[in-house]
Amino acid sequence: MRISQSHRRLNLSYTLYSHKGSGGFAIEAALTLAQAPHSVVEIDTRGGEQFSDEFRAINPWKQVPALTLPDGSIMTESAAMVIHLAAALPDAKLAPMPGSAQHAAFLRWIVFMTINIYESDLRVYYPARYTDEMKGRDGVKRAGMDHFRRGLQTMEDVLDPGPYILGETFSLADIYLAMVYVWYPEEIDLPRIHALKNQIAQHPVIGPIWHRHFGSK
Repeated sequence: MRISQSHRRLNLSYTLYSHKGSGGFAIEAALTLAQAPHSVVEIDTRGGEQFSDEFRAINPWKQVPALTLPDGSIMTESAAMVIHLAAALPDAKLAPMPGSAQHAAFLRWIVFMTINIYESDLRVYYPARYTDEMKGRDGVKRAGMDHFRRGLQTMEDVLDPGPYILGETFSLADIYLAMVYVWYPEEIDLPRIHALKNQIAQHPVIGPIWHRHFGSK
């Protein structure tokens, strides 16, 4: 698909550059929940479209997701986008009010999941990024799996009593957790996260997006 160059001029909507199953899910879910005008450009990462000159002009790191804001500026990093959209679209109540104790918790767990779980996922699936020795890749994957598992277990404990990360308050942090949870490549006994994931997969607004990204997971 040809990449739009509309990020170079002012428009009234968001453009999300994404790929099915990627961190773009959380961003698309946020925009949809907020009823924010947006379009989604599917980047063929298996075909290497992220390495094209057009996409490198959008994200020099050559990764999805990337987001063009209505003023034409560009964001990368899914956690940063989640935090920004919650603040930019306050009527949607995607996160608690900035400055509140609950917002502090929201920021804490979004950053925790990004640093510990999202990063572990990259070590599991892309070990070559973390070592230049072929024989070291298995060790990178093993360490990544262990860190991944411990990060998810931490979030399982956070959901007690739940039902959400922030207790009775649903937020984008819950969507983010469901997303990183299904990236774990093995069966894992985390009933609270699993129940949260099922709730999101069955949500009348988010559910269709979930199934397009993750199928029956």
